[in-house]
Amino acid sequence: MRTGTVVSGRVRKDLSKTNPNGNIPVVTKSIASENRSNSRKKIQRRSKKTIICPVQKLFDTCKKVFANGKSGTVPSQENIEMLRAVLDEIKPEDVGVSPKMPFFRSKETGRSPLVTYLHIYACHRFSICIFCLPPSGVIPLHNHPEMTVFSKLLFGTMHIKSYDWVADSPQPSSDTRLAKVKVDSDFTAPCDTSILYPAHGGNMHCFTAKTACAVLDVLGPPYSDPAGRHCTYYFDYPFSSFSGIAFETFSMLCIRI
Repeated sequence: MRTGTVVSGRVRKDLSKTNPNGNIPVVTKSIASENRSNSRKKIQRRSKKTIICPVQKLFDTCKKVFANGKSGTVPSQENIEMLRAVLDEIKPEDVGVSPKMPFFRSKETGRSPLVTYLHIYACHRFSICIFCLPPSGVIPLHNHPEMTVFSKLLFGTMHIKSYDWVADSPQPSSDTRLAKVKVDSDFTAPCDTSILYPAHGGNMHCFTAKTACAVLDVLGPPYSDPAGRHCTYYFDYPFSSFSGIAFETFSMLCIRI
């Protein structure tokens, strides 16, 4: 990540003036020269200030927020709000994406359009990436085990449906479990950054693009098969399909094989 410094203006040295009545050079201190001296000091002060680009600021904040890096560890509320504030300020141009880019175009193939993954950074403590969805693009229902995830919709309109597990609920089979709907709404950028947690906040979610969309994701810690943080995909079925009783806010989630 790079930082830049801003330096403006040109510094000119004061010149000594010669006494018209003799050959002895004298230095006269005028208001103009004093102003130039003050200007030089201001330029020197400005040159020491650095402008941190938004992606660098995001990276630095993530290092602080996810310093622990352990599975299931939720950052403090102060750190959560700090990272949310940084993400809320990020614009598409800050990360170099635009709806005019080729992977946001729909192609008439008769199948669901491809979703493009853009990698920004990853380590064992956190990862930063962008998902690019053309209109009607879908990221299927999936989970985020032992992870805290920040999602920032950079542009477009997207439907998000998310679930949390229902604690101590009966399981019809080893790969089926009861879940409750957390979110089932359309979101249009600009909007607030959404956050999900290891055990609540809509840990399983599905994205469906209504228009071309870009989503900036921060995952802490990221997926890791060796660490047991596998990405699992699910089918969702209305609870009534199993119980005969209609509860719109509940579904049975079955692991997709």
